[in-house]
Amino acid sequence: MKIVYEDNHLLVVDKSPGEIVQGDKTGDKPLLETLKDYLKEKYNKPGNVFLGLVHRLDRPVGGLVIFAKTSKALSRLNEMLRKGEIKKKYYAITRNRPPKETDELVSYLVSREKNNKTYLSTQENSDAKEARLIYKLVNSSDNYYLLEIELLTGRKHQIRVQLSSIGVPIRGDLKYGDKRSNHDGSISLLSHQLDFIHPVSKQAMHFKVDCPDDNLWKALWI
Repeated sequence: MKIVYEDNHLLVVDKSPGEIVQGDKTGDKPLLETLKDYLKEKYNKPGNVFLGLVHRLDRPVGGLVIFAKTSKALSRLNEMLRKGEIKKKYYAITRNRPPKETDELVSYLVSREKNNKTYLSTQENSDAKEARLIYKLVNSSDNYYLLEIELLTGRKHQIRVQLSSIGVPIRGDLKYGDKRSNHDGSISLLSHQLDFIHPVSKQAMHFKVDCPDDNLWKALWI
């Protein structure tokens, strides 16, 4: 984990694959608690520290995550997220070429907590939620393809299941159809860009991560 931005209202963090953002049944310490400890120590705060999670990243995914340091910022960011005013872009590496150079994928998804997995469904299913993303093929090598994905909704495992549904599971993602795991347990999906208006100062905020220290990412990075 690396803090890439901090002010009185926000923390933007570059999460490492394998870190959990929120607590889960594993009992591993989540990023949320690690950052609360950091704030408590840095500012010598007694008692509980407020820190709100604006959005999530799956455990095997790396990249940018926003946290709110005040309830006012959290409330405004949540509303911006609901309205689609926080622009999120991802890179994904796949072994298969996508059927089109660029496309908008619209699906209906249902998540099942029992096995922590998301499935394609139909609009008529009362549990189903609409999921939308736009992907484009931005680079390739002999064996791999780099897609940039603009996430238009924020459903659980959305990118993973939607890409798998068109025959291009993300490299290392055994849960959604890839054949081999990555050596470090990650999947080759990265939250690489965030754009939004600061909820308090109203300044335009723009963040991009650096290329991971990995030979395949370096070969495909643009």
